[in-house]
Amino acid sequence: MVEHGDIRVVHRGGSKINFREPVVTHDSRFLLCASGEAVKVFSTSTEECIHELRGHTGLVTGVLLRPSNHLQVYSSSVDGTVRLWDFTDGILIKTYVIGYPVYSIYASANHEKVLFIVIPMQSDKRVELFQLVAVHLPESGEQLVETRELSAVLSNVSSNPAAIAFGRGGEYLASVNGLELEVYFFKKHKSFRFPLKKDNKKGGKNTFTCLACHPKDDCIATGHEDGKIRLWRNFNHKKEYTYSTLHWHHSAVSSLCFTPEGTNLLSGGVESVLVQWRYNQESERDFLPRLGAAITHITVSPDGALFCTSHSDNKVTIIQSCVKVSAVIQGLVKGDIRTDLLVDPRSKALVLNGKPGHLQFYSLQRDKLLYNLDIVQQEYIHESGLQQFEVVKAAFDASGSWLATVEERNQKAAELELNLKLWAFDEQTQSFVLNTTISAPHNAQITAVCFRQGADSQTTLLVSTSKDGHFKAWQLAAPAHTEDEGASWLCDFVGAYHDRLPECCSFSADGSLLAVAFQEVVTVWNPASWELLTTLSQPPGAIRDLCFGRLSCSKYLMGTTASNLLCCWNLLTCSLEWSTSMDVSLLLDDPLSENMAAFCCQSGSTDLFVFKPSEPRPLFSHKAVCSGAVTRAIFAPREEMLESCEESSQWLNRSQLYFVTQHTDLMTFTTKAEEDRLMASSKQLVIDDSVAMTPFYLLLGKHRQQQEENRDPESSLSVARTALPQTSTSIKELLQTPAHVLPSTSHLCSMFVQSLLISVSGCREEKAHTEEEMESEKEEEDSEEEMESSNCKPGPAAAAAAGGQAVEPDAPALTKAQARELRRVRKLDYSWLADLLDS
Repeated sequence: MVEHGDIRVVHRGGSKINFREPVVTHDSRFLLCASGEAVKVFSTSTEECIHELRGHTGLVTGVLLRPSNHLQVYSSSVDGTVRLWDFTDGILIKTYVIGYPVYSIYASANHEKVLFIVIPMQSDKRVELFQLVAVHLPESGEQLVETRELSAVLSNVSSNPAAIAFGRGGEYLASVNGLELEVYFFKKHKSFRFPLKKDNKKGGKNTFTCLACHPKDDCIATGHEDGKIRLWRNFNHKKEYTYSTLHWHHSAVSSLCFTPEGTNLLSGGVESVLVQWRYNQESERDFLPRLGAAITHITVSPDGALFCTSHSDNKVTIIQSCVKVSAVIQGLVKGDIRTDLLVDPRSKALVLNGKPGHLQFYSLQRDKLLYNLDIVQQEYIHESGLQQFEVVKAAFDASGSWLATVEERNQKAAELELNLKLWAFDEQTQSFVLNTTISAPHNAQITAVCFRQGADSQTTLLVSTSKDGHFKAWQLAAPAHTEDEGASWLCDFVGAYHDRLPECCSFSADGSLLAVAFQEVVTVWNPASWELLTTLSQPPGAIRDLCFGRLSCSKYLMGTTASNLLCCWNLLTCSLEWSTSMDVSLLLDDPLSENMAAFCCQSGSTDLFVFKPSEPRPLFSHKAVCSGAVTRAIFAPREEMLESCEESSQWLNRSQLYFVTQHTDLMTFTTKAEEDRLMASSKQLVIDDSVAMTPFYLLLGKHRQQQEENRDPESSLSVARTALPQTSTSIKELLQTPAHVLPSTSHLCSMFVQSLLISVSGCREEKAHTEEEMESEKEEEDSEEEMESSNCKPGPAAAAAAGGQAVEPDAPALTKAQARELRRVRKLDYSWLADLLDS
């Protein structure tokens, strides 16, 4: 058995981007989101992830722009650190060690070199309490700084970042927790508390959910569970405070935000509607409906040009001044995964349940949602207790041309509703189009669906098993009449075995055998004639998973039982080859190798074993890959095969194993060498192909790469012998230095333009020099003609050398035009760069 060695379990995309409020930069070009243990930087125009700020070892709990420098950002984490980043270049500037888990972070312009963070209170009570403390950031030239000055500001606060806000640029601080509003004034060092009753007269819930402070007036807006918004005024006197009430939301208000000028108040909730209230004219309001999912956070760019809303389906919507949606950044939708994890053979995307009634196609390489496929094709109603259609099963054929889905709705007072749908891939739209809908394909719940995966199969075949005791084979039939639009699906065969319930099914790699498990009996069928070939029933217990071996192990059939047994049958002898006692929660095969993976649940965690059916000794094992049971996993083919020579990681060469934890986190296995290679490639300078052909673009040497690609093989061999001139260090330093560190553009331009100017005396000298060069070139031509005439008659020594062995030809000489261009390039003046660096 080989232990995990340098193989580690890592997050591979799919992290939440709606966990905390997004941050928009001052120029509205970038959007920063806390995502797992990193901070993702998105472009607000292209929706692409520019880069990730990685360095935290725990969950990132807050992102905050630095008030004194708009090109830098703070990030807090439960690992007990606050980190300062240059988000434009993705550079870590400084790490402040707090020593306590940080749950949220705040700052104000009135408090320089001070951060406000929420940390746990040291208490013996079982209920965890939190406090707001001020952190004084020490001045130090070191990158790792330990902060020792922590001063308590408020105690018994909420860990939710939406429950604390600063007003009037930092003159006072407002906090809500439960049924109490607390306002702290920094100058007076005094706080006032304003409690509310648990229930009002009409039975509404007064519990605070969020708050926002007006940027200029003494006004605090609070959201409540009953959907009301209260505007608090005159709160600097405990007994003379007043508040007015706004009401539109029918459920809890999840987020509130004032615009930078304070002219509007934005609110959102489960209605998926962004409401814009006019300040001091609350009767006037605007709506932006149908944003797709419940709103969890609202933020506004510092210039007020963009509104951003986070949603419960792991999505961030960018809105242009509450008028229209300009961009949508969609992450992996987290929820109840009813289908298995699938890989689309065409796009290599991960396919699983997404929004209600949809399948999401998620790119693992780009960590981005490609698109959602509406399976149910019905409007989803957000109401608790209402039973609606859900996608429970899905399967692809080998080529990715067909997709089969099963949707069901189980109502208490009605019969089970089932639909089996077949989707055909449309080359024009590059998506799946509904081809056939089969209502009530079975009389009971469908337990499994699978396609015949043989590449040489004449017909496309789908098998479905159900708790009604039957399995059905659905075959793609040609159109019966010429006027029909296309092929459709028909039932070709119905099979059963002694009134037992089929639990799972699987086709062999070549499609010549079908195995269907009827409780504790495995039946093997011939799909060509639907003849029952044999039955396998040695081990006790119902069969839960079936997998055929591949390549050299194609004669084996693997299965797991409810009595915690992993069994291997030999199909040639129709006997049990070997079995072992293991509580396997999931068994799956690698489509590109003989390897199989078994996830075993033991002592509250899951272990992984990778093996070949031909021998029971595992090739690889990893203890406690995650807590809880793993019920969804998939082998995804790699775009480029790894060349790992170590025995412990060879099973990762062709495919990569992904699995989903009980907290719906997408995880994978990777080697340390692969992680280092990905980190190195992410730090390289990437130039877009659409960049204009400017002098700066040419200085980076990209034109040299294009010349290398266009050269013929013979010239490339000769060029390989001579070292190419390297780009100047000064130029590299100029182009790779962050823009805010460089001198002003006017200073750079004046120096650059002066270097291009040519004096009159310089022109005369150059003209004289050119005449001398023309004379020297004429002399060189005469000498070359003499050399050519002498080379026409080879001497005896040359003939002998040619007869003995081939003489390696010299590198081709430069033409006259190339030599003249080379002399011109050498005369270019780059002194302006040296002057710049010296200054």
